[in-house]
Amino acid sequence: MFDLKDGWNISFAGCGFLGIYHIGVASCLLEQAPYLVKGASKIYGASAGALTASVLASGACIAKCCEDVIEMAKEARKRNLGPLHPNFNLVKVLRAGLNRDLPADAHVSASGRLCVSLTRVSDGQNELVSQFDSKDELIQALVCSCFIPIYCGLIPPSFRGVRYVDGGISNNLPQYETRNTITISPFAGESDICPRDDSFSLHELHFTNTSIHMNMGNMYRLSRALFPPEPKVMAGMCQSGYADTLRFLQENNLLRLECPTAGLSVTEGKQTTPTCCCSGDRNSQSVPEKPVAVETTKEWVLRRLQLLKKQHWWLDEQMIHALPTPLKKVFCEACREKHSLYTQVTDLLPVRMASYMLLPYTLPVQSAYSMAQRLVEWIPEVTEDVKWMYGMAGTVYRQTWKGTENSLASDIPVRKCLSMPPSLDLHGPLTEWDRSKLLSSMDLSSAPSLTTVPAPSVNLRTPGHAPELIHFTVGSTDESDPLFP
Repeated sequence: MFDLKDGWNISFAGCGFLGIYHIGVASCLLEQAPYLVKGASKIYGASAGALTASVLASGACIAKCCEDVIEMAKEARKRNLGPLHPNFNLVKVLRAGLNRDLPADAHVSASGRLCVSLTRVSDGQNELVSQFDSKDELIQALVCSCFIPIYCGLIPPSFRGVRYVDGGISNNLPQYETRNTITISPFAGESDICPRDDSFSLHELHFTNTSIHMNMGNMYRLSRALFPPEPKVMAGMCQSGYADTLRFLQENNLLRLECPTAGLSVTEGKQTTPTCCCSGDRNSQSVPEKPVAVETTKEWVLRRLQLLKKQHWWLDEQMIHALPTPLKKVFCEACREKHSLYTQVTDLLPVRMASYMLLPYTLPVQSAYSMAQRLVEWIPEVTEDVKWMYGMAGTVYRQTWKGTENSLASDIPVRKCLSMPPSLDLHGPLTEWDRSKLLSSMDLSSAPSLTTVPAPSVNLRTPGHAPELIHFTVGSTDESDPLFP
C-alpha cells in the first residue's frame, strides 16, 4: 500500500521515443488523481522522462506535447535510416518543440520542484538540477538530459558552462530507492507504474536504477526506444500507460474523485466527453461543405452519415477508448494522415525498394547539404566548442602521459654497481670478509650467482713461484669469460 502521509515524489524513467507511454501516464494522473501531481514535493525525470516531468511541473498542455512527440516520430520515420539520417537533427526538433509548448513562465513553476537528471562529461557523475533562471535555461537543461552521444551528435551541449549528456547514463530513474516515490517506467519491471507482460522472466536487468525484466516484450520496447514506431503503435503505448496508471491508483486506493481539481471534476468531464474522437466540430471541419445555397438530398445524406460515423477505418477506437478526448483527436489525425494518398504511394514496396537502391547516390548529397547547414548553425558556438575540445584533448594527453611516466618509473630496475671495492685484495684467496665487501657493492635483488674458482693452496707471495690466474665469474657458472686476468 502506498502511503502519502509523509509526502511523495514522482519519478519518470528515460526511454527515448517510448516517452509516449509517459504521456498516457501523465494524462491519467491529471484526469483521475490530479492531487498527486499538485501535491508532489518533487517531480524527477531523466532523458525523455524529464520532458514529461517538465510538462507536469510547468502546467503545459499535454495534448500539444503528445502532438509534438508524434510529429517528431513521423519526421524520423520519413527517412530511410530513421533518426540516424544526416538530415534529421533531433536536438533542433526537440528545442523547437519545447519553445513552442512550454509556457513563458515555465521556469518559475519548475524551479524548486522539477529535478532534471544530467550526466557530467568530465567525470561521468550524475547531477540533479532543480533551479532555472529563465525558460531558455530550462530548455537547455532538458536538451542536455536528452542528448545521447553519437546518436544526437558529437559535441555535447553545455548548461551553465558545463558539458552534460543524457541523464539516463548515470541515473535513469532518480530517487528510485526512496520509499514515497512513484516510479514510472515503460519497461516491464519492478517500478510502481509499468507494463505487466504475460511472459514470465527469471532474469532482471538493473540499468542505472531502472528495473527491466529480460523478456521478448522489453526487447521489442528497447528497439522502439531509438527507432520510433508508426502512430497506430504509439497510440497503443499511450493507452497502455493510461491503463497501467489507472490500475496502480485502484490497487493503492488513490483514486479519489472527491479531491478538488484545477478545472472540471472527473465526473463532469466524463459527462461532457463525446464517445468518438471525430465527433463535434472536428468532423464538421474535416468535411467542408460546398458553398451553395441549397443542399441536395444526396449531399445531406452523405454529410449526416459522415457525422454519425463512429468507426474509423484508419484507427480502431478500441485502441484509444480509455484516453481523454484531446489525445484521441491527436492520434486520430496522425493515423488519418498516415493513410493519405502520398503516404500510401511512398509506402509501396517498389517505391521503397527504389529509394533503398538509390541510397548510395543520394546519401552523399544529402549528407553534404546537412553538414553545410549544421556548420552555418554552428558558427555562433564555434569559439566555445573549440575551446572545450582543446581542453579535453589536453586533459586526455596529460592523463595518458602521466600514466606512461608511472609505468616507466615502475619498470626501471635499480642500477647495478659492478665496480670492485678499493680495499679488496685480489692477489690471494677470497675470505668471507672480502666476499661480503664484493656482494655489498652489487644489487642483491637481481644479482646473478657469484662463483669462484678455488685457488691452489700456495702462497703467491713466496719467491720462486709464478702467480697463477684466479677466475671470478659474475653470472651463471656456464659463462667462462673472466672479469680480468
